[in-house]
Amino acid sequence: MAKIESRNFKNPDEVRTFTKGKVELVKLGDATIGRATFEPAWRWSTCVKPLANTKSCEAAHLGYQVSGTMRIRMDDGTEVECKAGDVVRVPSGHDAWVVGNEPVVIVDFQGMPNYAKEAATQAARS
Repeated sequence: MAKIESRNFKNPDEVRTFTKGKVELVKLGDATIGRATFEPAWRWSTCVKPLANTKSCEAAHLGYQVSGTMRIRMDDGTEVECKAGDVVRVPSGHDAWVVGNEPVVIVDFQGMPNYAKEAATQAARS
């Protein structure tokens, strides 16, 4: 029988840092939940793409935006702006960036297990 679990981002299992941001990961059973913090001027294509070594972000995301404003552009050119309080589902194949001077904080329930891992590390685990 499954047991109840409670965790706190004050004690994450892992923290990944990258230019102008970080992801804190907490594991609960088979789930990995990430809290991402993106500083002003953060953009996936300049701050995380060098780690991922992919054309665009290949992680699909399902999250709740705690603060800030983020613009997301899909590979097909579709764009959306997300703000604090929004719940967002983003398919793979996108770029994203912080709009304005407030950091963006997002709690992601889906797309963080391999987010901001270096491509060589991901390939070794596949």
